[in-house]
Amino acid sequence: MNRPFKAVAVGAIATLCLTACSDPGSGSPQSSGSESWPSATTNLHDVELTMWAAQSSASIPKQVVADFSKATGAKIKIVTLPDPYEQSVQTKVATGDVPDLAMWQPTTSMLTSLGAKEHLQVLDDAPWESKTDKNVLAAGSSLNGHRYAAFVSAPSVMGVWYNKEVFTKNGVQVPKNFDEMLTIAKKLKAAGQTPFYEMGGEWWASQWAVQVQLADTAKAGLWDKVNRNEDKFTGTEIQGAINTYDTMIKDGLFNSDIKTGTFNDQAKALLDGKAAMAIQVTSLLGNMAARTDTATLDKKIGFFPISKSGTVATSIPDQTNAVVAFKSNDAKKETAARQFITYWLSDGYASFIKRQNTVSIINGVRTPDSVPKALIDSNATLKDSVGSMQSLAIANPDLAKNLGDMIAGTKTPAQVASETQSQFAQLAKAIGAKGF
Repeated sequence: MNRPFKAVAVGAIATLCLTACSDPGSGSPQSSGSESWPSATTNLHDVELTMWAAQSSASIPKQVVADFSKATGAKIKIVTLPDPYEQSVQTKVATGDVPDLAMWQPTTSMLTSLGAKEHLQVLDDAPWESKTDKNVLAAGSSLNGHRYAAFVSAPSVMGVWYNKEVFTKNGVQVPKNFDEMLTIAKKLKAAGQTPFYEMGGEWWASQWAVQVQLADTAKAGLWDKVNRNEDKFTGTEIQGAINTYDTMIKDGLFNSDIKTGTFNDQAKALLDGKAAMAIQVTSLLGNMAARTDTATLDKKIGFFPISKSGTVATSIPDQTNAVVAFKSNDAKKETAARQFITYWLSDGYASFIKRQNTVSIINGVRTPDSVPKALIDSNATLKDSVGSMQSLAIANPDLAKNLGDMIAGTKTPAQVASETQSQFAQLAKAIGAKGF
């Protein structure tokens, strides 16, 4: 439950050209089947592997690595790459420097940007695949019919985290659509309560308020049209969502320090009841969990999904949720890397989720009693959720950064949409998408 992926788009176009313009689909996926998946604890005393992780994810596999080493004799070195992590990985991979394993965002855009078919091992028919929550698998990890990533935890869900005590005090109920939520927000504002907290000083979360509004049209194929250049960020739906977000800001529905507010400020404000709601992903609960105990979270914090005309949640896996295995031209190491993933999602999984205090995604492994109810509730919405821009679009432009500029007052809503579309088109063209 760490900070999610920050968009790194136009600055990575050169890297994308190296990894994707040369056809990220070049090369053949290795065969898959039972012969490709050794037992979780097969002896690996003479094997040494390297695993890349971000600053936000380096501690996640640490104990699993130690347990795996004890069980098999293998040695795995976790190397923390500098932020922006995704760009650091892409740059290294483009020059031929690859690890054996890496934490990675398992979305369409990020698997594409890494040149999955060329650089990553295929994880089809893995022994853990049939045991993994199907709603989780549906949120990502596959590209062009092959699985290239293994989820180790439930993907983040985009929605609204709210202070239950504030709602009760002001006599408001959980809304059934975005307009109802705005009505509630205006009622709260009139009562002297800050409706929403936005962390404009750290712009990476600014996109969530826009993306949740697109959930219904995303289910209807919005991103498919954008991918074919048949719809745009300047089109009615996306531009309209940006305009609504801008109006919310101008109407004073957010915190007065929106331009400087931080992720930590947001968590504290919601937990303390200074703000009633925050449109965020799962990492916000993790921040609040670091500040208090589960009993307090269960008493104060709730979650509800929201979309323009209903309650459709938006899923957005980040690089803390999944691991990939690289092709290394060393069959022994490649097999060992797959064995490590198998161990993580079998023998090592119960201990892993207990340490992480998170929801289990493996059938037969029970979610710890200490997991906050809001996290369980948010995870339950995956069943009817739709993928985010990062999950369904073929490229990931700087929507968040451009919206951050809008919050700062340096871009208009029209400029946000126009510049994001321009960036998307550049990225789409760089990976050889048709229609651009």
